[in-house]
Amino acid sequence: MKRYGHGLVLGRFRPPHAGHHHLVRTARERCERLTVLVRGAGDESPPLADRVAWMREIHPDALVVGAELPVDLQDPDHGDAHMAILRAAVPEPVDAVFTSAPHGEELARRLGAAAVRVEPDRTRHLVSSAAVRADPVAFWDDLEAPVRAALTRRVVVLGAESTGATTMARALADHYGRRGGVWTRTRCVPDHGREYAELKLAELRAERPGADLSDVGLRSADFPVIALRQAELEEEAARDGSPVLFCDSDAFATTIRHERYLGTSSPGTGEIAARGRQHLWLLTDHRGVAHADDGLRDGEHLRPWMTARLLTQLAHTGRRTVVLTGPHEERLATAVAAVDALLAEARHFTEPLPEHR
Repeated sequence: MKRYGHGLVLGRFRPPHAGHHHLVRTARERCERLTVLVRGAGDESPPLADRVAWMREIHPDALVVGAELPVDLQDPDHGDAHMAILRAAVPEPVDAVFTSAPHGEELARRLGAAAVRVEPDRTRHLVSSAAVRADPVAFWDDLEAPVRAALTRRVVVLGAESTGATTMARALADHYGRRGGVWTRTRCVPDHGREYAELKLAELRAERPGADLSDVGLRSADFPVIALRQAELEEEAARDGSPVLFCDSDAFATTIRHERYLGTSSPGTGEIAARGRQHLWLLTDHRGVAHADDGLRDGEHLRPWMTARLLTQLAHTGRRTVVLTGPHEERLATAVAAVDALLAEARHFTEPLPEHR
């Protein structure tokens, strides 16, 4: 099998899928060096920068670059302009263009390179970007981790202490996991703040056996650490989970906890919360839920304040929120309806520009 010095793969990768990755890996095996050029046009989604980042992570042994190419190579009125942009993005001479589509032959001709067709009938990977855009869930297993993480709908369950938030997050993960197929991988991200407090309390009790949560004394610097780790756990779960992810708390909830414990806001924690990629917040009301003191929870008298503060700040920051009230079964039904609505309306991609349809 002939090997080439410098190979080129060109595509929009909107989004990249198993067929694209087979093309890139085949080209890499047959070239000393490989450049993957990700095309962008206008304000289409996912953004060009995201697609470049995904392809760089998935194909670290190739040089991945991005370029705005708003014109069509097949249009004789725009071909020269297209090639000028392409040559600026890929200045090194190209020996072979790898493609699964006929238009790659014209590109190869213009570059003075060989045209190498890879699986032109696409029988190995029965997937296309158009099909993924139309129904990402149906092709979930054809997507790599960073793409799944970007497409996952993220639902946060939060509330005052002892209001059933953890129970609800786990119940929702179980409910959607029972759908079968890719849904069996539905995850619930635990509340890292609680784990952090448990560790601090255990360390303190090693010295003072009678210590309780009020003795832990969390510092302001602890909260960005908690928020950052919470965000990391969420991202890890989204990369390996189903199309929906449930989170028992998030960085936003950590900002409210900072207010509760220290009486002030935490800019560092707020910055982490602002970078979040969540889509829906389910607030568990304290009313109708008996308080259970396990040694790590606030007193019952603080629950109304926490519920009110969470609700106020959720509204103030424009976060999509549903309040869960009543007995557990009623709360679960309300939550499932809200999550189903989120999944049904989710649009992950803009329509292609006319010249790319």
